[in-house]
Amino acid sequence: MNKSQLANTLDHTLLRANITREDLTELCRTAMRWGFHSVAINSAVVSLCRETLGDSPVVCDATVGFPLGQTSVESKVFETRDAIKNGAGEIDYVVDLVAIKSDDWAYVEDEMYRITSTCRELGADCKVIFETCYLTDEEKERLCEIACRVHPTFIKTSTGFGTPAPGAPNGATIEDIRLMKRCVGDEVLIKASGGIRTTEQALNMLEAGASRIGTSNGVAIVEGFVE
Repeated sequence: MNKSQLANTLDHTLLRANITREDLTELCRTAMRWGFHSVAINSAVVSLCRETLGDSPVVCDATVGFPLGQTSVESKVFETRDAIKNGAGEIDYVVDLVAIKSDDWAYVEDEMYRITSTCRELGADCKVIFETCYLTDEEKERLCEIACRVHPTFIKTSTGFGTPAPGAPNGATIEDIRLMKRCVGDEVLIKASGGIRTTEQALNMLEAGASRIGTSNGVAIVEGFVE
């Protein structure tokens, strides 16, 4: 792997609420300058970012139902369609954690199927955010089993906004990447996201089985890579 290949695994992320349009414009300029795969943004700003990116190969990666996942399937499908219409090439949606914790796996599978199908219909990739900090290993495995049936493009660890128990990680861990990879094999790709700030962390996630990294520290990660 070289620096260019590493950069192309990164989704350059800016999902905070207290930002400006100039911040988003700079996000896009940085992604183009460094050759990142995408800009990961909230769905409301897809049009602005796509216009800034122009005909650049950098993808607009829009979040849906973010960060809590607590909107109806219908709302998530509408948001998905709207984001793709406005220029998103990838969708990262948050699963319904209440359904998971209530053991309503039929709802979880139906939601995943409907959003994945919408993305497939409109030519966009779909990523399913698990929010692993709230899940047991058994729940993570059940989600992986559903993903193997539904076939979204990616499953993803975290929003980065989760609030786990004190001392527990709220983002990606090597253990979770390995668990997900063991469950899905080559059926579904894996995105590691949340708390990835260094080159070493990013490379370890890729080695463990991730194909994509979500981070707001992309420049530092690529700069720290020694070929």
